[in-house]
Amino acid sequence: MKRNVGSVDRIIRIALGLAIGGTGLALHSWLGLIGLVPIATALIGRCPAYLPFGISTCNLPAEGS
Repeated sequence: MKRNVGSVDRIIRIALGLAIGGTGLALHSWLGLIGLVPIATALIGRCPAYLPFGISTCNLPAEGS
């Protein structure tokens, strides 16, 4: 499967996931587990929400390469 999450997008997703998870821990809420979703998509390199819209934040290779 093709990746559709670029490097900057990955960094943002990991930071957001850690922030959500940390907030959940601080508030003693299981809702902090939602932070695993952006972390998982960053590690896998694919975002299912991007597929219907054809979005990709990966750098495209130069033509002829």
